[in-house]
Amino acid sequence: MRHLAQQEEQASKHKSGNDWKVIRNLLPYLWTFKGRVILALSCLIAAKVANLGVPILLKELIDAMSVPKGIEMLVVVPVALIIAYGILRLSASLFTELRELLFSRVTESAVRTVALQVFEHLHALSLRFHLSRQTGGVTRDVERGTRGIQSLISYSLYSILPTLVELGLVLGYFIWAYNYVFALITFCALVIYVIFTVKVTEWRTQYRRKMNDLDSKAHQRAVDSLINFETVKYFGNEGYEAQRYDENLKRFREAAIKSQRSLALLNAGQQTIIAIGLILILWQATIGVASGSMTIGDLVLVNVLMIQLYIPLNFLGVIYREIKQALTDMDRMFSLLQTDQEISDSATAKDLLIHRLDLGPQVSFENVNFSYEPNRVILDDLSFEILPGQTTAVVGHSGAGKSTLARLLFRFYDVSSGAIKLDQQNIKDVKQISLRQAIGIVPQDTVLFNDTIAYNIAYGKPGASQEEVEAAARSAQIHDFIMSLPDGYKTTVGERGLKLSGGEKQRVAIARTLLKNPALLIFDEATSALDSETERAIQKELMALAQNRTTLIIAHRLSTVIHAHQILVMDGGKIIERGTHDELLAQQGRYAEMWRVQQSQIELIS
Repeated sequence: MRHLAQQEEQASKHKSGNDWKVIRNLLPYLWTFKGRVILALSCLIAAKVANLGVPILLKELIDAMSVPKGIEMLVVVPVALIIAYGILRLSASLFTELRELLFSRVTESAVRTVALQVFEHLHALSLRFHLSRQTGGVTRDVERGTRGIQSLISYSLYSILPTLVELGLVLGYFIWAYNYVFALITFCALVIYVIFTVKVTEWRTQYRRKMNDLDSKAHQRAVDSLINFETVKYFGNEGYEAQRYDENLKRFREAAIKSQRSLALLNAGQQTIIAIGLILILWQATIGVASGSMTIGDLVLVNVLMIQLYIPLNFLGVIYREIKQALTDMDRMFSLLQTDQEISDSATAKDLLIHRLDLGPQVSFENVNFSYEPNRVILDDLSFEILPGQTTAVVGHSGAGKSTLARLLFRFYDVSSGAIKLDQQNIKDVKQISLRQAIGIVPQDTVLFNDTIAYNIAYGKPGASQEEVEAAARSAQIHDFIMSLPDGYKTTVGERGLKLSGGEKQRVAIARTLLKNPALLIFDEATSALDSETERAIQKELMALAQNRTTLIIAHRLSTVIHAHQILVMDGGKIIERGTHDELLAQQGRYAEMWRVQQSQIELIS
């Protein structure tokens, strides 16, 4: 038990350290607007000074009305105090609104700056990071983190900090106007109140967390059942699904009841502490009134000041929980910013220079070794060249390392050893943006944005005119199809382009690449998922696109690469054969064997 308690204490200290680290990470974004921050804090103090002055004026008003005076004094003095009372109350509200107005730009600017930095950093991270993380989870981390910034600033600036300032002012006034006993009672009551609230809130968090988990499970169960509506109907399991859903609802009900009981305990304890504090301080004030050292106005003032302090503390449990959650969410978001990029430009990186724009660059793989994991070699001492304006095809069985070549050319990963060069420039020594601008790819699985066809084509060249988009579509043989649609180029393609067929998506991908007009082209199994008729039609368009461009074709079907100037046969990360189609058939090796197998399959199908 002692060991477990020590572990919990260490975990608590570590979490507390992380909380302060998160706050330190946030401060530079806020301090960018230090003028507004200082003005907002000044308004906060001014509002609390005015807030303190309101009950003091009320005390003076009560005392003025309690002492018998002439008719003139009864008229003049109360009216002046009443007007001053109203002005102070208005001032407190105005300073509060001015504080929020000043700080709103600071808050929103900090949120915008952090969110943009995280977004840019996520795009700068390597493909390895994105393949190992769920995109939905990452975006939720960013969303919760930015919302956490707003929550933290809101609760700290508008609740915690004003209460602390007011506490300091009240304690100072008690010591100055009365004696230290009033300040001591107030301070001790507040300290006990805060400690009790924090401890009980930490304790009841387990019930709240369990309730949230059970709520999520019940929701997931309901959604999963409704998504699989047809399957439920096929097996007549409506009652079974309702029973499973009800079991989750029962567990949620029990957790919710426990959470409500713990909340009742928290509220009762808080009110007990407040009541004891009020009794003690009013007792002291009553003794003062009885002894003549204090007036009725002083008694009212002490009561009002205590109530003013306790009102915002009623929400301390909620505020504390929300601040802890905000800090946790912000920590997850800032941890994304601290993730190592892995692939970054060197300090001396320059733009890629293509010597022959009319033909494309010379591509050189020089003794390249690469592995995704240390114990699994993907490329083993790989060397080959693609001459400017020529087409090289890479074929081989799945897992031979073909698609890895495209990822390395785009520099999604860095090679373990060796070098990849374009026109004798090591791609590690050039800026990634210029490298990727020079390369165009038509992938096997074309993923489109959930936007219009025009937007997806124009993505190859942001800012392209409608005429340029249509010209690219005509070259890709898709313009007539687009014009036959009711909304033409404004037709939305749906999530990941699911409203279009495979051939239509491929033609959009070709148009997008044509618009980009790259010097180096990569076709990564660009037609393997299509039927034979569509494949033949698109293959002609790909061959036309490859004219006068350096081209790398990664293919499974050998019939699509027989025109290549050079064909590389890969196996186990190595090149085991190379040559033209006719030369490789004459060698009677692996390529010839693959060719015979595929031809026999075609004959069987036909």
